[in-house]
Amino acid sequence: MSSSTKELKINTEYITLDAALKFSGIAMTGGEAKIMILEENVSVNGEICTMRGKKLRKGDTFDAMGESFIII
Repeated sequence: MSSSTKELKINTEYITLDAALKFSGIAMTGGEAKIMILEENVSVNGEICTMRGKKLRKGDTFDAMGESFIII
């Protein structure tokens, strides 16, 4: 984890990628999150991800718009 990686705390088993983008503040709306994902501007655990419903669990990382997050 780099020093610029922010933590996104969840209280559930997982969070979907589109919800994580909204919850982290990277995307303002679900529609914006969908476009980012479909345009291949989001990576999960270092790989481009185009699945909006991708389940992120504790320890997973995602990057978008120059920001990095780890699920805790």
